[in-house]
Amino acid sequence: MPDARFRVMVLCSHPVQYMAPVLRRMAQHPQVDLRVVYCSLRGAKAAYDPEFTATVKWDIPLLEGYEWTEIPNQGSGSESFFGLCNFGVWNLVRDGQFDAIICLTGYIRASFWIAFFAARMAGTAFLFGTDANSLVPRDSRSWKIFVKRFLWPRLYSLADQVVVPSTASYNLLRSLGIPEERITLTPYSVDNDWWKEQSSRVDRAAVRRSWGIAPEASVILFCAKLQPWKRPLDLLRAFARATVPDAALVFAGEGPLRSELETEAASLGIAERVHFLGFVNQSQLPSIYTASDLMVLPSEYEPFAVVVNEASCCGCPVIASDRVGAAQDLIAPVNPSFIYPCGNVDALAQILKVALADPVVFTKYGHAARKRMETWSIRENISGTVEAVRRAVARRTRGSRNKIGVPP
Repeated sequence: MPDARFRVMVLCSHPVQYMAPVLRRMAQHPQVDLRVVYCSLRGAKAAYDPEFTATVKWDIPLLEGYEWTEIPNQGSGSESFFGLCNFGVWNLVRDGQFDAIICLTGYIRASFWIAFFAARMAGTAFLFGTDANSLVPRDSRSWKIFVKRFLWPRLYSLADQVVVPSTASYNLLRSLGIPEERITLTPYSVDNDWWKEQSSRVDRAAVRRSWGIAPEASVILFCAKLQPWKRPLDLLRAFARATVPDAALVFAGEGPLRSELETEAASLGIAERVHFLGFVNQSQLPSIYTASDLMVLPSEYEPFAVVVNEASCCGCPVIASDRVGAAQDLIAPVNPSFIYPCGNVDALAQILKVALADPVVFTKYGHAARKRMETWSIRENISGTVEAVRRAVARRTRGSRNKIGVPP
């Protein structure tokens, strides 16, 4: 059914700055009649984010350019199963005459299961997936690995089509026995054109002056929450061990590790070369990426890391640990030596030392990073999503025919 027009509902926990441009573009697709449903408006409204340790309201449009509805949340709003419990989703799915539901809330929320059972009752195709690239959870508890190994093959078999944002996620599900024809890659993407355009307007020298950094210095960037699983201390220590003169380290982000990082920088004798910007809103990020020469993401838990997309669009190449989901798709094609074993500070220090020794490296790999993004964009994301919907609807239709004895 290549020319079919599908009525699609996308169920989201809350507006996300990365998803807004995708939804706007999807709403314009000739094969999609899109309806976005939010379980809350966190992010579009100012609210305290405990991981940023700051009140966050994204400063870009999140609710423009597509049809959306907020369903009242009867849950607690916490990060628990009943944190999102939107009973109104049931009637919306049952009465909406949708061809497919794409659920982005996560299966550990009550609203996911409300939507799932409503879709089954309505005969509507139900799609969901994961961005995980490993069974290891953020807290590294071994019992969760065992449970996932047992549960996930059964869980993802419930989907009419499984959608994943990276090759690493695809490989994980294949390793769990999910057939390849039931998995569709929908690349985790950003609005590449917006990032490139914003980057082209940046005055690098002026941004660096505002940081107190000389124009000729080499600037290494960490752009993430200052949380333990992001391992910012690994980068700080690797930067100190690399002992490269005329280099500066910039931390863009906020979180509970900030004071420890500041203390450690002082004890390592590099405090004057380390700069903390605090929480940075979305509209400011192109300036930060463009004014930097190299970004490092040392995370031990990072399902994808869309900051890699953003930095790459701004011509800032990325070094990352092998736990970062974007590494295989976005960093390895640029320079595989920019991927190192998570937690190996000496290996990271050596990569920094080699990279910082030749500033031409920044230009070379910056261009390569931009080039890679040409085929990892919203265009590929929506193409994959439409194909996933087509497969899911066809599978659900065949299943319904078989139940009533109609030959497939």
